[in-house]
Amino acid sequence: MSKPSLLVGGSLIWCIWATFSAPVLAVDRNQERVQPNIVFVLADDLGYGELGCFGQKKIRTPNIDRLAAEGMRLTQHYSGNAVCAPSRCVLMTGLHPGHAFIRNNRETKPEGQFPIPANSITLGKLLQQQGYVTGAFGKWGLGGPESVGRPLQQGINRFFGYNCQAVAHNFYPTSLWDNETRFPLNNAESSAHQPKLAENVDPNLPESYAKFSGQIYSADIITEQALKFVRENRDRPFFLFVPTTIPHLALQVPDDALEEYANAFPNDPPYLGGRGYLPNRTPRATYAAMVTRMDQHVGKIVTQIGELGLDDNTIYIFSSDNGPLYDKLGGTDCEFFESAGPLRGRKGSLYEGGFREPTVVRWKGHIPGGMTSDRVTGFEDWIPTLLELVGAKAATPANLDGISFAPTLLGQHQPERPYLYREFPGYGGQVSLRMGDWKGVVQELIPQSQRPARPWKIELYNLKDDIGETADVASKHPDIVVKMDQLMREQHLPSAEFPFPALDQRK
Repeated sequence: MSKPSLLVGGSLIWCIWATFSAPVLAVDRNQERVQPNIVFVLADDLGYGELGCFGQKKIRTPNIDRLAAEGMRLTQHYSGNAVCAPSRCVLMTGLHPGHAFIRNNRETKPEGQFPIPANSITLGKLLQQQGYVTGAFGKWGLGGPESVGRPLQQGINRFFGYNCQAVAHNFYPTSLWDNETRFPLNNAESSAHQPKLAENVDPNLPESYAKFSGQIYSADIITEQALKFVRENRDRPFFLFVPTTIPHLALQVPDDALEEYANAFPNDPPYLGGRGYLPNRTPRATYAAMVTRMDQHVGKIVTQIGELGLDDNTIYIFSSDNGPLYDKLGGTDCEFFESAGPLRGRKGSLYEGGFREPTVVRWKGHIPGGMTSDRVTGFEDWIPTLLELVGAKAATPANLDGISFAPTLLGQHQPERPYLYREFPGYGGQVSLRMGDWKGVVQELIPQSQRPARPWKIELYNLKDDIGETADVASKHPDIVVKMDQLMREQHLPSAEFPFPALDQRK
C-alpha cells in the first residue's frame, strides 16, 4: 500500500495523521488497572560500549545493568539517525529517515529546533488514544516553545525540561520549561561554550573552574519532576518518556557525583578548552560521573515505581539517541572508555558506532529475564511494538515504516527484519542499509568546502564476520550491491526542507 501524501511547507512528505483524529479518551482513576505503564529512558550521545551490561569496565551503571539482567538486551538495535533531532523524529513518528519530516538538526530562533508538523502522528498521541497520560522530562528538540512541534501539541500531557537542544548544552541553565511556562532556576547566567581557560589561573585547582558550575543541576531537578509525575499518576496507565541530556556535552556534574570517581583515573589531565564547550579539571572522571548520575536517576525511577506497587506492571526501556562523540571534543575521551565498543564511527556517522545503541527492555513476568536478542530493530519499530505490548495492536496506523518486535521481546520466534534504512544529509551526506548480516554504506555525498561530492559508491560489509566494518567486500558480492542500490533508491522521498541532491536526483 502506498503512503498518502500531504503538502507541508512546500514539500511532499509522508503523513499518516490526516485520517487519525479520534478524541483523547478520559480515564477513570478507579478503574481496574490492566494496561502496563511504559518508562522509556533515552540517553543523549551514549555509546554502544558505555554500559556495564554492554562491556564497559571503567564506568559504573548498576541500575541499568540490573534491568538488563532481569530483562532483555537488544544487541542490534539502531537509533533513528546519527544526531539528535532526526533520531527523535523517527522514534516519535515511526517513519524512517527517508520518509520522516525532520532529517537533520536545524536550530530556530530565538529558541528551539525545526518543528514537526501539527498533524504528525506521534507515539504520545497514539498512547493518549489508548487512555495513557503522557509525560516527557528532559530534552525535546522537535519544535520550539511557540511552534506546532512543541510537546503539548504532540501528544504530551506534561512536559518539564529543555525545549531546545542548544540550550541543553548547559547543565546549569537559568530556567527550564514547565509545560509552556519558564521555570526559573537559581543558576547564574553562563554559556556552555567558553574560550580556553585563562592563562593566569592554575589549571590544577578546583576553584579555577568554579564559574562553570551552578546551584541546581538540571538533570537532577528534571528527575524530581519525573518522579512527581509517577506519584500523581499511579492510579492510571502512564507513559513516562525521559530523554535525559546525559552524557551530552558540556562536561558538568555536581561535586557529590564527582567524588565517586575521585582518583579513579590517575592519568586524567585537565581539559583547558579549545575543542568546544567548557574547560574541565578532571574530564575523564567527570564523564564517568555523568553516566553514573544518569544510572542513579534510572534507579530512583525504578525504586519509586516499585514502592508504589507498580513494578510488575511497568515496561522499562533504555536506549540512546545516537553514538558517542569523536575523541577529545569538549574534553571527552571516547578511546579511553572504548565508548563505541568494537564499532566503527561515532556520532554523526552511519557506520555502526554512530547509531547502533545499547538497549535494554524489562517487563517482569512477560519478557524473559537474562535474555539477549540479536534481531535487527530500530527506533521506528517502537510505535507498533509498544501498541502490541499494551494490547492495542489494532490501533497501529497503517503505512508506518516500523515493524513490531513484540513477539521477540516475549520470547517467541519472529522472522528477521527485511532491511533497515537510514539516510543523513549531515556530516557530509550518508546513506546506509542493513539487510541480514550485510551492511551497505555510501559516504561523502554532499560537497564540502575542501572536497567535492563523492560519486555514488556502496561500501559493503558482512557484520557477522566484520563488526568493525574494516573490509569492504562490495566487489565480491555485486548481486547484494545491486539489491541494496535499488532499496536505497526506493526508500528516499525528496524533502524541500531537507534537500539531499545526491538522492533526490536518483528518484
